[in-house]
Amino acid sequence: MNYDESIAWLESLGQFGIRLGMERIQQLLFVLGHPENQVKTIHVAGTNGKGSVTTMIAAILAEAGLRVGKFTSPHLVRYNERIQINEKDIPDEDFAKVLTTVREFADDLVKKEACEQPTQFEILTAAAFHYFALQQVDYAVIEVGLGGLWDSTNLIKPLVSVITNIALDHTKVLGNTIEEIALQKAGIIKEKVPVVTGAEGNALGPIRVMGALKEAPLYEYGRSFRGQEISSSVDGQKFRLMAGTNYASEYEIQLPGAHQIVNASLAIVAAKIVSKQDPRITEEHLHLGAAHTKWPGRLEKISSLPDVILDGAHNPNGAEALRNALDKYYPDRKRAFVFGMMGDKSVDEVIRILFRPSDTVFTVRADDGPRAAEAADLAARVGSNATPVDSVSRAYRQACEAAGDDGVVCVCGSLYLVGTFKASVRI
Repeated sequence: MNYDESIAWLESLGQFGIRLGMERIQQLLFVLGHPENQVKTIHVAGTNGKGSVTTMIAAILAEAGLRVGKFTSPHLVRYNERIQINEKDIPDEDFAKVLTTVREFADDLVKKEACEQPTQFEILTAAAFHYFALQQVDYAVIEVGLGGLWDSTNLIKPLVSVITNIALDHTKVLGNTIEEIALQKAGIIKEKVPVVTGAEGNALGPIRVMGALKEAPLYEYGRSFRGQEISSSVDGQKFRLMAGTNYASEYEIQLPGAHQIVNASLAIVAAKIVSKQDPRITEEHLHLGAAHTKWPGRLEKISSLPDVILDGAHNPNGAEALRNALDKYYPDRKRAFVFGMMGDKSVDEVIRILFRPSDTVFTVRADDGPRAAEAADLAARVGSNATPVDSVSRAYRQACEAAGDDGVVCVCGSLYLVGTFKASVRI
């Protein structure tokens, strides 16, 4: 397949949807020669913050002069974004080659009735492992797609596991309570592999139990280590990371929001655990990697006059983090939103958390897919301060006018919307 053919094939696999289970990916990785076992890995799960933590860990390791693979999802504009080495997307030619190889093996398995057709995410997971093995990366930082226990990435035995946080999301698949979801996320915990987590409250119970059963050392945010804000703005933050009684150091990050201090702390501690086994990773690399990390679509400021913020807040936990950041950085400014969500998400709860009565909201379809909520439906659910608009670019222009030069425009509600925005709007 060439690149366009590989993308068309991937898109066609969307019809198989989400099907948790390990049989298909086990068979696929077996016939590929178990590439997941040929690379040292770090595994990252959690409801929110997975991408930020994955990206920062990868950046820290890359600062040490190492060759570092990174697998994340979803992409914003192109599938290539999901598979990176040292922050560079997999080239189109390489993407087509690895997809062709994986397809040949997958088709053969289906033909022999060894397993059902692998899902799109399973194909991408296998492609990432295969590519990282071919490229002989020193490390690969792997983000869980959904949950943990039955996720297709969960065939690795990493050097360290990270569980960022636990909140209600994907409840139809993962469970209706925090404890049930935490148990799914805790499924990535492996025998004697250290675990770093920012989970709190009722979510900690299942993680602690699983850690004890697996004899996995557990490092909890707020207990084993914590971050303390020194200064913060929408352009970046400085904080002090304290771990135990012997470690305290100041870090600077470009990622705004109180939640990113937690995420950065998790990433740094995870990388520090890896450094205990690899002297090439030094304290300096921890600081440089943290300082250089950028993560598009997460409180990403892309313009001024007015300030324009992109954020993929797609669930109540993400909406709360965004609302807290807006209240902190823009407490008295006019706010205008371009808002689009997937219809199967907690739309009303996100709306309740995110918007003030004084805010102006322009609702749009997040993308052209069947899951996207209709703009008119979203506007009706937001209330009288919302107007449905038939294009993202038109909604953006109207939001800029409503905010004025001194205000803030926030494009939010779904990473799919952020991707649509980046692909269609020129700033």
